[in-house]
Amino acid sequence: MAEPDNETQEGAPKPGPGAVRAAAVLVGLGPNSAAQVFRHLDESTVRRIALGAKGLRQAGATVPEALREFVIALEAVGGDAAAGDTLLREVVTQVLGAEKARRAFDGIGTPSSAEDLLGPIAQADSDALAMVLSREQPQTVALVLGAMDRLRATDVMRRLPDYIRGPVLGRLATLESVSPEVLREVAQALAVELRASASSGMRQLDGKSAAIDLLRRSPVGQQTEAVQSIEKDDPDLAAELRSRLFTFDDLVNLSDRDVQTFLREVDTSRLAVALKAAPSTVRDKIFKNMSSRGAQMLADDIGAMGPTKLAAVDEAQAELVKIAFTLAEQGRVTLVGPAEKMV
Repeated sequence: MAEPDNETQEGAPKPGPGAVRAAAVLVGLGPNSAAQVFRHLDESTVRRIALGAKGLRQAGATVPEALREFVIALEAVGGDAAAGDTLLREVVTQVLGAEKARRAFDGIGTPSSAEDLLGPIAQADSDALAMVLSREQPQTVALVLGAMDRLRATDVMRRLPDYIRGPVLGRLATLESVSPEVLREVAQALAVELRASASSGMRQLDGKSAAIDLLRRSPVGQQTEAVQSIEKDDPDLAAELRSRLFTFDDLVNLSDRDVQTFLREVDTSRLAVALKAAPSTVRDKIFKNMSSRGAQMLADDIGAMGPTKLAAVDEAQAELVKIAFTLAEQGRVTLVGPAEKMV
């Protein structure tokens, strides 16, 4: 829509005539319509239009003139509906790909994602949505969060009452598929319209990964509380969540004092197996917090171990991760998650 910008001799950019006309048309369309247009533009195009908007200050008659030219251009397209359909199909194919274009033009009303089925829920104010969801059953909340964009779901999760987070994540982690009709009914129960009607069949949801993502973005205190709540009903699921929340490689994020506390609780022979396939950063962190003699003995044990099955290494690392988590739950060490910063 906007032509490439010209530049002054000094190198400072100035708007081209196309950018000025584009800015004028957007001004004439009004803020609501302009906002819809900007959602589909890349940053470089927006930058050129921004330069064009500055040029409008020196061209008071540009807006009405640009709008007249815009209307004339639209009229010049003609009234061939078939040609219009073909043109728009080609544009959508270029922008979104052939599959999405096919779904849009050949299967109107078929949503492309579970989030589409939620309609306005997916974009609702986080505080308002959390307030509504806090009065719902955990299974209902899990369905909604599982279908939403992960960042949006995280934002909503943080606003939910403490007592509901664990049950919600427990339900979410066990979700594998959900009927579009169920999502539609949930949206209706929350008194909002869907952007598209539900279609037949099932939609796959990686609920366990969604739960992990939400937990890892939460403060460690909330992680512990949620996992302990899940453990009451499903110990195996809680153990798996722990193993994926804090990995053996994450030991590098512990403070030196916490590493020393951790080392006092672990079996050296199991530590040697766990370190067999660990990154050098983890080994260095462990050796740094041992005595010189202890570090040398551990290094010798690792070197003399010979080939070791990867399954055995994974098992040893899982055992040590469980110890670290237990120490954190006891308040003896501090696990630092992505949502927290240390100073």
